Amino acid sequence: MSFQCPSHRKQAPPNAPLVDRHTKASDKNFPRLSPPMAEAPFVVAVPDTALNELRQKLALSRLPDEIDEAGWTYGVPLSDIRRLLQRWQEGFDWRAHEEQINAELPQFTRDIDVEGFGTLNIHYVHQKSQRVDAIPLLFVHGWPGSFLEVRKILPLLVDAPPEHPAFHVVALSLPGFGFSEAPKKKGFKLDQYAEVGNKLMIALGYSEYVTQGGDLGFSITRRIAQKHGSQNAKAWHTNFPIAHQPPFWGSMLAYIRSAITPWSPFEKAGRARTFWFVTKGRGYYHAQSTKPQTLGYSLADSPVGLLAWVYEKLVEWTDNYAWEDDEGALLLAWVTSYYFSRAGPAASLRIYYELHHGEEQFPPPSQAPKIPFGTSFFPKEVAIAPRTWTRPLGNCVFEAEHTKGGHFAAHEVPELLVDDVRKMFGKGGPAFGVVSGKTGY
Repeated sequence: MSFQCPSHRKQAPPNAPLVDRHTKASDKNFPRLSPPMAEAPFVVAVPDTALNELRQKLALSRLPDEIDEAGWTYGVPLSDIRRLLQRWQEGFDWRAHEEQINAELPQFTRDIDVEGFGTLNIHYVHQKSQRVDAIPLLFVHGWPGSFLEVRKILPLLVDAPPEHPAFHVVALSLPGFGFSEAPKKKGFKLDQYAEVGNKLMIALGYSEYVTQGGDLGFSITRRIAQKHGSQNAKAWHTNFPIAHQPPFWGSMLAYIRSAITPWSPFEKAGRARTFWFVTKGRGYYHAQSTKPQTLGYSLADSPVGLLAWVYEKLVEWTDNYAWEDDEGALLLAWVTSYYFSRAGPAASLRIYYELHHGEEQFPPPSQAPKIPFGTSFFPKEVAIAPRTWTRPLGNCVFEAEHTKGGHFAAHEVPELLVDDVRKMFGKGGPAFGVVSGKTGY
């Protein structure tokens, strides 16, 4: 199954043909563009046959039993899944969400040549500010996020009041996610994701730009800063700085500083949160980084299985976020977009395997990018490192600490995240004017 990519209409035709997830990008629903790097408008339009199949699968769902008074101890409570399943069947209008997505997010696709992996058709959101000197910004999502995470921050960044910098925003669907084509060969690692992001920005006319990312977006934007820093990427900001204590032999000064600096109350709570995550919340990582294909069969075939797998993270990784009422509908839209993604939900898992096999999770300080680097810390992030651990990740010029918010900051607390980005790149900020001729004002 796949979304359609019509360039001339907003709605899918009645009884549009069902596209199998194994269909190549050259299929008529995702045509190759000519010449290479040409841009095509994109709208979300799920075929009626695909929606009908989803309804049938939901109606035939077989739920497991549950231990008495289990709560969240064993995983997602049965009562939560029953409630969400009922709403998915009876009170959720995908077509309405589809229309909202298309109205809010200007979407496009473009072929990007990736060295050693051929050409991938990449889906992305691109919204330009009316302010001529707006700063080009590449937003990079992670898992189980998607390009939809940009929805709340997009208007804040693009239509900024005069006292704040404005941004031209690009939010790509990572290869294998959303409506981007998935790699067909093994070994698609951080260098390749960084190459796609950098080439996309250049193709859009942004030879210089800044980045923002959380979750996997942290690793990808850091690699962009390493590989394409200075020449193209001019600064990077993250809300998920992954770090461990600097090694003694890697940087003696950084190690000593980390050893003698006491932790703040926020950092102590952050280490406790990290311990919980590592011991009780990281099982998904071991599955996705070792046998993603095996797990993928369940997620591709069972919409309820996919719902439970994603919903668990959206609850446990957030700061008591209320996924109810309107937000419950947004949650189902989030999951539905994964179910109908171009390559299917299994494709989004494989990045974990690639990063776990052959990528250095904690590169030494000697490999730290030189361009300006900023961090935002939220109390319910799944892994929070002390500042003496995160500062050596790069040329740290900006830090902000918050009293609320979790892993999905762009969705949970968009105003706080945007405020940090504004402070970092605005007048008087440490990264003001890093993009030549584009101050944001």
